[in-house]
Amino acid sequence: MSPTTLSAVITVDGPSGSGKGTICRLLSQKLGWNLLDSGALYRLTALAARHHGVDLDDVEALQVLAAHLDVRFVASDTESEIQIFLEGEEVTKAIRAEDVGLDASKVAAIQPVRTALLSRQRDFAEQPGLIADGRDMGTVVFPDALLKIYLDASAEERAQRRYKQLIDKGVGASLEDILQDLRARDDRDMNRSASPLKPAEDAIRLDSTSMTIDEVLAAVLEEARHRGVR
Repeated sequence: MSPTTLSAVITVDGPSGSGKGTICRLLSQKLGWNLLDSGALYRLTALAARHHGVDLDDVEALQVLAAHLDVRFVASDTESEIQIFLEGEEVTKAIRAEDVGLDASKVAAIQPVRTALLSRQRDFAEQPGLIADGRDMGTVVFPDALLKIYLDASAEERAQRRYKQLIDKGVGASLEDILQDLRARDDRDMNRSASPLKPAEDAIRLDSTSMTIDEVLAAVLEEARHRGVR
């Protein structure tokens, strides 16, 4: 499939902790559009390799898995997070396991797999439309998207949000450590050679530091309406 999509796409890019996932889930619910959480795809490919007994050194087999990844992202009205299904099985929590994450980092380093996943991501652009969450959705994957949002927030605010999430779940955390990790991740994402994190030239930039989720959602929906989305 070419970068020119056959259905409407709204991309939401930005750094970790900016609220992309929540906004994309709410947009999908509001508009009834399909959903893509691009950040989960390497973990999903790694988990699929485990399920099918594919060795991580078998580049050709991994490439086939990535190109035909049977995955579905669901923005449920009753769940606070996106539900992820791999080959019909819910794997929302399974892909967050540490060993899957380690495998995912190996998978992500294989260029033919990255190329296969680029094509697979574009396949998500089906009617009635797609909400695409990631770091290079508007710059690389869907350069012709109907609407591109770059959602940002200060590192301090993003760290505070993550800290609150962990505390609310009963998980001990250090705010300073979280802040340092976020800054290090921002540096890696923004300075990597392949698809660095940056706003698309035609993206609408929103700073959510002092905004509520409802305010961000309203702003994105208003921009979408200007482009004919109802």
